Amino acid sequence: MQKTDLSKFNNSWYNPGASWLTRVMWYCTNACFFNSYFPFYSVKIFLLRLFGAKLGRGVVIKPKANIKYPWNITIGDNAWIGENVWLDSLGKINIGANSCLSQGAMLITGNHNYKKSSFDLMVEDITLEDGIWIGAGAIVCGGVTCKSHSVLTAGSVATTHLEAYSIYQGNPAVKSKDRIISE
Repeated sequence: MQKTDLSKFNNSWYNPGASWLTRVMWYCTNACFFNSYFPFYSVKIFLLRLFGAKLGRGVVIKPKANIKYPWNITIGDNAWIGENVWLDSLGKINIGANSCLSQGAMLITGNHNYKKSSFDLMVEDITLEDGIWIGAGAIVCGGVTCKSHSVLTAGSVATTHLEAYSIYQGNPAVKSKDRIISE
């Protein structure tokens, strides 16, 4: 029976998309202005754009958000990023307009291949189309697309695509009902 051997782990193939100096500067910026109680959205938006994020108008980023690599992030108009949200952007994360990531939500593009003794790094992009709501403490795994106006309820885990105008719950998340939006 094979065993995991982390001494074999090698992610030298992975390119984070920026120089080591840029990554160090972002790490310090993230610690001071994002993963902190710093409250000013406009400064955060400016800093994210400075580090290569593509952001629409009216984006709100609450305190204690943690962002791995902003150059891998695109956020549409009027999207909300809540307190303690973790954007683990080893791969690309695209967040559509008018989407809401509630407090403690996690978008995780990196994972490990548990079938390999070397526990290889795997990276897959995440796409949240327009009008998505990711509930408090919910997790979206790499490779998942949340179609237009889908909802992932609090504490749920999306490991597969979410259909448009549908509500998902559980771990793994399954469709529980349709999302109907009234005036």
